[in-house]
Amino acid sequence: MKLNINGRVRELDVEPEMPLLWALRDVLDMKGTKFGCGIAQCGACTVHINGEPVRSCSFPVSAAVGQQVTTIEGISRNSSHPIQVAWVEHQVPQCGYCQSGQIMAAVALLRKKPKPTDADIDSAMTNICRCGTYARIRTAIHAAANGNVGVKKA
Repeated sequence: MKLNINGRVRELDVEPEMPLLWALRDVLDMKGTKFGCGIAQCGACTVHINGEPVRSCSFPVSAAVGQQVTTIEGISRNSSHPIQVAWVEHQVPQCGYCQSGQIMAAVALLRKKPKPTDADIDSAMTNICRCGTYARIRTAIHAAANGNVGVKKA
């Protein structure tokens, strides 16, 4: 089956019911998307399907055929997406394990709501962070939304 991943068509010989997560990680060797819980609860495996955040651990690869799949590797070539810059500037990660999923959720949020409120962020950011960096996540999202990233301070 053929999948469009990060703007590139990839041919896969896998079972149709294989979770997209495992096709990405094990077949295509794209390790940015993480395995967390395996039951679509934690969000570590979040990718975008046609711009919408999806938990790839429970999304069959066959459902991605004909869709645009974007992974953490596909949101920028050099970690220059405003959310990625804000994540670094606001030192969001501790262990970092959930962060690719968090970033993918935040990118989708800003696409829908360029100037989100705290309530918008709380509603959209359903990914679990065992380190509890939620306050820094919120701050980074607001910074990216307000264009306050990558600006050198005097």
